[in-house]
Amino acid sequence: MNPLDFLEDEQLLQFFRRNKTEMSCMDKPHTLLNLLRDHNLISEERYRRVTRMRSKDNMKNGIYGLFDWLETERRQHIRLFWECVFKDSILSQYPTLRQLRNSLMDGSFQFNQELPEKVEKEEKEERKRKEPSEEKEERKRKEPSEEKEGEDKQEKTGGKKTRKRTRSICDDEEQPGPSSQLRMKRPQKLKLSYCSPLKKGEKKPIWTWAIYRTQLPVTCGDKKGMLNRDRLAKGEKCITVDGRWFTPGGFEEFAGKKSSKNWKLSIKCSDTPLRQLIEAKKLIFPSTESESSVTEEEDGDEDDEFDREKEERASTSKKGSSPDTTDEGEEEEEEAEQEEEAEQEPGGSHDGGNETVFKVTCGAVSGTLHKDRFASGTCGKSIRTEKSWMSPVEFTQEGSTQTDACWKKEIQWEDKPISVLLQAKVLNVHSVLCKCRLCSSNPKDLEGQENDDECFICRGDGEEELVMCDQCPRSFHQECHLPHVGDAVVRDDRPWICTFCVLRTSQGWRYSVRLTHETAMSLQISEHLLECQYLLLSLLHADEEQHFATDPSLYVNRYTATIKTPMWLEKVAEKLQKKDYKTVRQFVSDVQLIFHNCATFNRDDAGFQAMGVRLEELFEREFTNVFSIQQETADG
Repeated sequence: MNPLDFLEDEQLLQFFRRNKTEMSCMDKPHTLLNLLRDHNLISEERYRRVTRMRSKDNMKNGIYGLFDWLETERRQHIRLFWECVFKDSILSQYPTLRQLRNSLMDGSFQFNQELPEKVEKEEKEERKRKEPSEEKEERKRKEPSEEKEGEDKQEKTGGKKTRKRTRSICDDEEQPGPSSQLRMKRPQKLKLSYCSPLKKGEKKPIWTWAIYRTQLPVTCGDKKGMLNRDRLAKGEKCITVDGRWFTPGGFEEFAGKKSSKNWKLSIKCSDTPLRQLIEAKKLIFPSTESESSVTEEEDGDEDDEFDREKEERASTSKKGSSPDTTDEGEEEEEEAEQEEEAEQEPGGSHDGGNETVFKVTCGAVSGTLHKDRFASGTCGKSIRTEKSWMSPVEFTQEGSTQTDACWKKEIQWEDKPISVLLQAKVLNVHSVLCKCRLCSSNPKDLEGQENDDECFICRGDGEEELVMCDQCPRSFHQECHLPHVGDAVVRDDRPWICTFCVLRTSQGWRYSVRLTHETAMSLQISEHLLECQYLLLSLLHADEEQHFATDPSLYVNRYTATIKTPMWLEKVAEKLQKKDYKTVRQFVSDVQLIFHNCATFNRDDAGFQAMGVRLEELFEREFTNVFSIQQETADG
């Protein structure tokens, strides 16, 4: 018996509405989502958006959103939905759906069950139109007996009691009781401000005044100026005196206080040193936001931004100096001198030219710095090593032996500190107020910085989705990786590990004894597919220009006139994927045929011959390593 035959569409919609939370919490929902997509109940775009979610919590929220959309936009197809999910193949996989179907069969689900009434929009608008004075007079007229009578009425009508309680929480209106008048007055007193309410006779600090939202009057000795908060946050010249702009250190020198060498103490606002304002987080505010939008959450963001700004400023200090002994005035002067030098020599020998990737080192650690990922010392994982992506500060901590090392000086590029790229404006440090993806604290943005932005094999990004390894920084197109990555693996939220990492982690126990070269060649490839896949992926990655990846007869004239048996890496990969090879020898023979053809056809082209020799040497070296080939002795 099909329970759907006895229910109206409105009842099915009610049943759906009451159970969509339980359905959104089901484990492994991909089969259900596939079913809904196949029956055109959800669009391809919505399907992909949800299935790409890797976090279980995000996926549950995404599925609940899909059900919400179905309820409002596809309600006319609600019967089709239940017919789909009540199929035997689906019920066998999801116990929750079995329970829902059983509740319809045995009558345990009550369609006429009373639910709490919703708070209607019209009632909210009516309350807003009510004048506060009328409410106050009404409260004064109320007697304790009337209040008690009101409570009795609430007990009789559950919906009203629920609605009243909801109104009390949301709108801060009174509840029956002796403290109701106090609760009504409190919202009228609340006003957004930068400080707590003042007592009589007190005066608000000048830096909290609305007119000084973007700039503050400051003094240093007998000199007066205006400090621009946004410019200070960006590390620019921020103090103006009669049309002239100074850095804080420059303003200190202008006032004749250079000997103090500590502008945070010598420069004051209303007799309060700037150091106190900075430590209290009262100095850096985004000037574009309205006064009413200042909240505790924004204050927290500003604290984070200031910490980043402080780190950038401290990075130019001398090695080994402590925060208490840092010559901050000299820091500002040094930064100003670097800016001037960069403007005077924009095309110097160490300006990096049009390069976007730079080979860098820090101690014994090496990597490549990618310009399009760079934001600052702590933001933007811009340096890639063999194991991971790192920010400049993390890279310095990995390679330097000093605990307080400065990344601008410790990281080297062409035997020069990386600060030369900053001076030449090749690398630009983002503002501490920057909200771009690289500077974002959003977990999704941070997660996306852990892996490469392009395929490790073909080096293309394109429109195809990249599959990211969870143990290394590599990313792959589904068809570029060996073995190919299926759609089911992409949709699965479990960790995925690439062939490189699988081989590395299993290499220690795969070969307990060393093999001879002949023994390795005679091995059955079905038991050693991983090694062959790794070798082929290594060759495809090393062939940067992809000269050996594709069929040469397609773009080289008269190639088949010289070469009777063409062979290329993608064809080897195809045969490997189809399991056409039986032994390792057959696989190696096709790979060596590629190098032989290259040497034969390019007898007069030393450049192409060198490419082939380089790849052949790489193959032989990696083959010896992965199959643990013992070195032949002179006697052997």
